[in-house]
Amino acid sequence: MSGGVGPTLDGVRRIAVLRANALGDLVLAMPALDAIHHAYPEARITLLGLDWHARFLDGRPGPVDDVVALPPITGVSTAESGHAAPESLFDELRGRRFDLAVQIHGGGRHSNSFLLGLGARMTAGLRTPDAAKLDLWVPYVYYHHETLRYLEVAALVGGFTEDLEPRVAVTPADRAELARAFGEPPPGLVALHPGASDPRRRWPAKDFAALADRLGRPVVITGVERERDLVEEVAAAMSRPVVLAVDTLTLGGLAALYERCSLVVSNDTGPRHLAAAVGAPTVGIYWCGNLINAGPLTRARHRPLVSWTQACPVCGTSGVDLTLERCPHDASWVAGVTVDEAAEQAEDLLGGLAQGR
Repeated sequence: MSGGVGPTLDGVRRIAVLRANALGDLVLAMPALDAIHHAYPEARITLLGLDWHARFLDGRPGPVDDVVALPPITGVSTAESGHAAPESLFDELRGRRFDLAVQIHGGGRHSNSFLLGLGARMTAGLRTPDAAKLDLWVPYVYYHHETLRYLEVAALVGGFTEDLEPRVAVTPADRAELARAFGEPPPGLVALHPGASDPRRRWPAKDFAALADRLGRPVVITGVERERDLVEEVAAAMSRPVVLAVDTLTLGGLAALYERCSLVVSNDTGPRHLAAAVGAPTVGIYWCGNLINAGPLTRARHRPLVSWTQACPVCGTSGVDLTLERCPHDASWVAGVTVDEAAEQAEDLLGGLAQGR
């Protein structure tokens, strides 16, 4: 275990980084990936991720040179039990002869053993008390901002960056896809993203609609197919015309859409992180615990609105006691955030942009 920024390692030419989860998880880890790249500019960085990582990062400027899409492996690339890593995968990855393998995936209960199986000359990452020890590690503590957590890992091997907010490049192909799907976006466009994988993180549809009507801007509502009913609920509650973008764009096309927006209003979910990473101002709806781990680190262009609800609105089960299991209720924990609060921050951001702030 170490603290501060450590020295870079000699002779590092091939680096594996494990981060095999969702969109927001990747975006929050981008500063750490950048920091590792800056420390080892001549090294090739391979992301051990999922199929969607390979599609999204293919040809995209950034610190990742290539992606190995992992099969389902319990605790590594899937939460489902009963999936062991095939020996043929270890043979393939050992054949790459990684000099350094970095775990920025989680506490390491499963992933550290996987990482050690790669045969890298040096390993670094996160560790809970029940996880295997890596050569260099920092303790995994749940309430810790994800970006800072991974930067602390990068620092173990000499990685450092002053740019804490994640950045994702938008490519000409992304912009061409957007143009094919929607033409030229109107000036002053506001995007709403009412979905979230955890229903408890969703602001009510009627509030998204009321906010959009109050702002009086052109509006697009984004979502994936499983969120179509929610997107249509927001649209039906609005009194103004609206464009729906439900599974009509790849992640790259979505990045290009958000790049053209004057504002993105979203729950705490991957698309909010993507929007911020391509330069869009954002208003994010956050539950207090999630704000600690995944909120924006700056406030000039990003305004989180915080719900301080600490117990389930239905049964009263605590949401901050980590020893308790999740209760079965999906009621919103962020419904207490008001439209007035959101409008105040949204109008400030939109006004500041108009004034060149």
